[in-house]
Amino acid sequence: MFAPGDFLDLEHTAHPKLFENQNYVWDALKQIASYLQFRLKPGVLGELMGKPFVSNHVFVGKGTIVEQGTVLKGPAWIGENCRIRSGCYVRENVIVGNGVVMGNSCEFKNCILFDDVQVPHFNYVGDSILGHHTHLGAGVILSNVKLDHSEIAVSTPDGDIPTGLRKFGAIVGDRTEIGCNAVINPGSVIGRDCMIYPGVIFRGVLSHGSMVKLRQDLQVLSRRNIGLA
Repeated sequence: MFAPGDFLDLEHTAHPKLFENQNYVWDALKQIASYLQFRLKPGVLGELMGKPFVSNHVFVGKGTIVEQGTVLKGPAWIGENCRIRSGCYVRENVIVGNGVVMGNSCEFKNCILFDDVQVPHFNYVGDSILGHHTHLGAGVILSNVKLDHSEIAVSTPDGDIPTGLRKFGAIVGDRTEIGCNAVINPGSVIGRDCMIYPGVIFRGVLSHGSMVKLRQDLQVLSRRNIGLA
């Protein structure tokens, strides 16, 4: 029901071994640190614009451009032909595919981004997996910790599934779009080809091809009786 292949095209990552023999798609999050510890070979094959900070625990692939003002703390493995924009902060245990946009004022931590993901403006991606060609609108937050810091469970109609994780943001399936300023709460699992409208606060499991709309009750008033300076 929650196998990796149900949400992610494993041909669109150079790291399919992270998902081998995993019962649940989120189990790969537990493997990132050890995977990088044994497989990461630091080096910069891309282009550094100006003087971004790149630690000696980072690999940057060919054709990737890292703009000045970026901080790549790592350990991190970044693929080819990516664009890492000024103000991007890449913390520990981050794996990024090819053709990815990591934008201004975005923060990444313990996450996996498949090929062609776009996270371009003011986003937080913590303890999450973004499938092929997913897109986060400006200001989208993938929240990864409950307020009481307890273990995170995935809520299903058949009951909760414990994850063994106290930090777990979201699984976002291939080609899903999440609109500006949406907040995805801890333990959310979103299927392929979904669309979540701007401003939505979501938690739970969203089936493939679903759309979540936000309805607002707006009131428009005349300003004729307001004293204007």
